[in-house]
Amino acid sequence: MDDYLNDQTNQYKALSEDYSQWLGSLLRDSEDAGKSAALQKNMRSSAKKNMDTVRSSKKKAEGKSKKDQNSGWIQAGDVLLCSTEQGEAEILFEAIEEINKKIQSLEKFRATLQQIERIGPGKNVNYIIYIKDDVPEKIVVRNKSNGQDHESFSFAGDFTVEGLQR
Repeated sequence: MDDYLNDQTNQYKALSEDYSQWLGSLLRDSEDAGKSAALQKNMRSSAKKNMDTVRSSKKKAEGKSKKDQNSGWIQAGDVLLCSTEQGEAEILFEAIEEINKKIQSLEKFRATLQQIERIGPGKNVNYIIYIKDDVPEKIVVRNKSNGQDHESFSFAGDFTVEGLQR
Protein backbone atom coordinates (compact mmCIF):
# COMPACT_ATOMS: atom_id res chain seq x y z
CA MET A 1 0.00 0.00 0.00
CA ASP A 2 2.87 2.33 0.76
CA ASP A 3 4.24 1.86 -2.76
CA TYR A 4 0.81 2.65 -4.21
CA LEU A 5 0.54 5.83 -2.15
CA ASN A 6 4.04 6.93 -3.15
CA ASP A 7 3.40 6.24 -6.84
CA GLN A 8 0.05 8.04 -6.87
CA THR A 9 1.41 11.03 -4.93
CA ASN A 10 4.43 11.35 -7.23
CA GLN A 11 2.26 11.09 -10.35
CA TYR A 12 -0.14 13.75 -9.10
CA LYS A 13 2.71 16.05 -8.03
CA ALA A 14 4.28 15.76 -11.49
CA LEU A 15 0.92 16.43 -13.15
CA SER A 16 0.31 19.43 -10.88
CA GLU A 17 3.75 20.79 -11.75
CA ASP A 18 3.10 20.35 -15.49
CA TYR A 19 -0.25 22.12 -15.27
CA SER A 20 1.24 24.89 -13.13
CA GLN A 21 3.94 25.48 -15.73
CA TRP A 22 1.33 25.50 -18.49
CA LEU A 23 -0.79 27.99 -16.54
CA GLY A 24 2.25 30.17 -15.80
CA SER A 25 3.21 30.15 -19.47
CA LEU A 26 -0.32 31.11 -20.46
CA LEU A 27 -0.35 34.00 -18.00
CA ARG A 28 3.10 35.22 -19.08
CA ASP A 29 2.12 35.07 -22.74
CA SER A 30 -0.84 37.37 -22.16
CA GLU A 31 -0.55 40.56 -24.16
CA ASP A 32 0.28 42.79 -21.21
CA ALA A 33 0.63 42.66 -17.42
CA GLY A 34 -2.77 44.26 -16.88
CA LYS A 35 -4.49 41.58 -18.90
CA SER A 36 -2.58 38.87 -17.03
CA ALA A 37 -3.55 40.25 -13.62
CA ALA A 38 -7.18 40.59 -14.70
CA LEU A 39 -7.10 37.07 -16.10
CA GLN A 40 -5.80 35.67 -12.80
CA LYS A 41 -8.43 37.55 -10.80
CA ASN A 42 -11.30 36.52 -13.08
CA MET A 43 -10.06 32.95 -13.27
CA ARG A 44 -10.18 32.43 -9.51
CA SER A 45 -13.67 33.87 -9.09
CA SER A 46 -15.28 32.17 -12.05
CA ALA A 47 -13.58 28.76 -11.70
CA LYS A 48 -15.77 27.71 -8.79
CA LYS A 49 -18.86 29.27 -10.36
CA ASN A 50 -18.33 27.29 -13.56
CA MET A 51 -17.80 24.03 -11.65
CA ASP A 52 -21.16 24.61 -9.96
CA THR A 53 -22.69 25.38 -13.35
CA VAL A 54 -21.42 22.10 -14.79
CA ARG A 55 -22.73 20.15 -11.81
CA SER A 56 -26.18 21.65 -12.08
CA SER A 57 -26.30 22.01 -15.86
CA LYS A 58 -29.49 20.00 -16.21
CA LYS A 59 -31.29 22.44 -13.93
CA LYS A 60 -29.93 25.52 -15.69
CA ALA A 61 -30.20 24.26 -19.28
CA GLU A 62 -33.53 25.97 -19.87
CA GLY A 63 -33.02 29.32 -18.11
CA LYS A 64 -29.39 30.33 -18.37
CA SER A 65 -28.47 33.73 -16.93
CA LYS A 66 -26.91 36.59 -18.89
CA LYS A 67 -23.87 36.47 -16.63
CA ASP A 68 -23.04 32.93 -17.81
CA GLN A 69 -23.41 34.05 -21.43
CA ASN A 70 -21.07 36.99 -20.86
CA SER A 71 -18.36 34.89 -19.19
CA GLY A 72 -17.40 33.30 -22.50
CA TRP A 73 -18.84 29.89 -21.67
CA ILE A 74 -21.72 28.43 -23.65
CA GLN A 75 -23.82 25.41 -22.74
CA ALA A 76 -23.60 22.45 -25.13
CA GLY A 77 -25.69 19.69 -23.59
CA ASP A 78 -24.07 18.83 -20.27
CA VAL A 79 -20.77 20.47 -21.22
CA LEU A 80 -19.62 24.10 -21.11
CA LEU A 81 -17.58 25.34 -24.07
CA CYS A 82 -15.23 28.31 -24.22
CA SER A 83 -12.69 29.58 -26.74
CA THR A 84 -10.88 32.20 -24.67
CA GLU A 85 -7.58 32.30 -22.80
CA GLN A 86 -9.58 32.95 -19.66
CA GLY A 87 -11.46 29.69 -20.20
CA GLU A 88 -8.20 27.81 -20.68
CA ALA A 89 -6.76 29.38 -17.53
CA GLU A 90 -9.90 28.52 -15.55
CA ILE A 91 -9.70 24.88 -16.57
CA LEU A 92 -6.02 24.69 -15.64
CA PHE A 93 -6.66 26.38 -12.31
CA GLU A 94 -9.53 23.98 -11.50
CA ALA A 95 -7.45 20.96 -12.53
CA ILE A 96 -4.54 22.07 -10.34
CA GLU A 97 -6.93 22.58 -7.41
CA GLU A 98 -8.43 19.09 -7.82
CA ILE A 99 -5.02 17.46 -8.20
CA ASN A 100 -3.75 19.20 -5.06
CA LYS A 101 -6.84 18.00 -3.16
CA LYS A 102 -6.01 14.43 -4.22
CA ILE A 103 -2.40 14.85 -3.10
CA GLN A 104 -3.61 16.09 0.30
CA SER A 105 -6.04 13.17 0.57
CA LEU A 106 -3.30 10.67 -0.27
CA GLU A 107 -0.99 12.21 2.34
CA LYS A 108 -3.73 12.18 4.98
CA PHE A 109 -4.45 8.54 4.21
CA ARG A 110 -0.73 7.72 4.50
CA ALA A 111 -0.67 9.38 7.94
CA THR A 112 -3.74 7.42 9.02
CA LEU A 113 -2.20 4.18 7.78
CA GLN A 114 0.97 4.94 9.76
CA GLN A 115 -1.12 5.50 12.90
CA ILE A 116 -2.85 2.16 12.37
CA GLU A 117 0.55 0.47 11.96
CA ARG A 118 1.78 2.08 15.20
CA ILE A 119 -1.23 0.72 17.06
CA GLY A 120 -0.02 -2.65 15.88
CA PRO A 121 -2.99 -4.77 14.85
CA GLY A 122 -0.47 -7.57 14.33
CA LYS A 123 0.75 -9.57 11.39
CA ASN A 124 -2.28 -11.81 11.38
CA VAL A 125 -4.61 -9.29 9.69
CA ASN A 126 -5.84 -8.55 6.20
CA TYR A 127 -6.57 -5.05 4.99
CA ILE A 128 -9.34 -4.34 2.53
CA ILE A 129 -9.05 -0.83 1.14
CA TYR A 130 -11.71 0.99 -0.86
CA ILE A 131 -10.15 3.29 -3.46
CA LYS A 132 -12.28 5.91 -5.19
CA ASP A 133 -10.85 8.10 -7.95
CA ASP A 134 -7.33 6.86 -7.14
CA VAL A 135 -7.65 7.93 -3.49
CA PRO A 136 -8.11 5.37 -0.69
CA GLU A 137 -11.18 6.24 1.37
CA LYS A 138 -11.98 3.30 3.64
CA ILE A 139 -10.11 0.48 5.37
CA VAL A 140 -11.43 -2.78 6.73
CA VAL A 141 -9.07 -4.62 9.07
CA ARG A 142 -9.91 -8.31 9.43
CA ASN A 143 -8.18 -11.07 11.33
CA LYS A 144 -6.96 -13.92 9.18
CA SER A 145 -9.02 -17.00 9.97
CA ASN A 146 -7.15 -19.40 12.28
CA GLY A 147 -3.84 -17.86 11.31
CA GLN A 148 -4.11 -19.34 7.84
CA ASP A 149 -2.80 -17.20 5.06
CA HIS A 150 -5.29 -17.83 2.29
CA GLU A 151 -6.91 -15.74 -0.37
CA SER A 152 -10.34 -14.30 0.35
CA PHE A 153 -11.51 -14.81 -3.20
CA SER A 154 -10.34 -16.27 -6.47
CA PHE A 155 -11.16 -15.87 -10.13
CA ALA A 156 -11.47 -18.56 -12.73
CA GLY A 157 -12.50 -17.87 -16.27
CA ASP A 158 -12.51 -19.33 -19.75
CA PHE A 159 -11.70 -17.09 -22.66
CA THR A 160 -12.63 -17.76 -26.26
CA VAL A 161 -11.26 -15.74 -29.15
CA GLU A 162 -13.23 -16.03 -32.35
CA GLY A 163 -12.49 -14.81 -35.82
CA LEU A 164 -8.76 -15.52 -35.90
CA GLN A 165 -7.75 -17.18 -39.14
CA ARG A 166 -4.39 -18.23 -40.45
